[in-house]
Amino acid sequence: MSDSNSSTVKSYLDSAVAQGQSALGSLTGSTGDKAEASLRKDQAAAEKEASHTVGKAGPLNFSPSGGISTDDPNRSEGSWNQTVGSAKESLGGFIGAEGLKKEGQQQNAEGKGQEAQGQLSDLGSGIQGRVKGTLGGIGASITGDRAKEEEYRLKHDDAKTKQRSAEADIQKQADA
Repeated sequence: MSDSNSSTVKSYLDSAVAQGQSALGSLTGSTGDKAEASLRKDQAAAEKEASHTVGKAGPLNFSPSGGISTDDPNRSEGSWNQTVGSAKESLGGFIGAEGLKKEGQQQNAEGKGQEAQGQLSDLGSGIQGRVKGTLGGIGASITGDRAKEEEYRLKHDDAKTKQRSAEADIQKQADA
């Protein structure tokens, strides 16, 4: 992975260095060390946030590192089934059609399960793709094959985007 890419691991390392630098500044009374530590801590927090950021346009996901992924079809189909199910449930309740209301409840519940299945699929394939991209990149780096190294970096970044998108959706539902 290149230095321009955001990385959770790098953000943790930068944060640890900032803590050490802050402690050194406190021991020596150096305001310069304290200020630099504060700046480094803020940069580490921004780096961590950037590594977890994913833009979304329909089923497409984009990350600051240039990764692009598409959602598992079950995610959008499940979301659609939830929407239609909720509409049927509301309409059934409004007009007093108990059968339509129950059908809507069932479709909504099935949509939630279908969406969760897609999210877990994306999460798993994202993690798997990141591992393959990392290991492939290491192998290509050892052999000096720069083209393969870049190819594996792109695979890693695309898989990271898929994983982060699923994580964001799962977290959003957990917070709701």
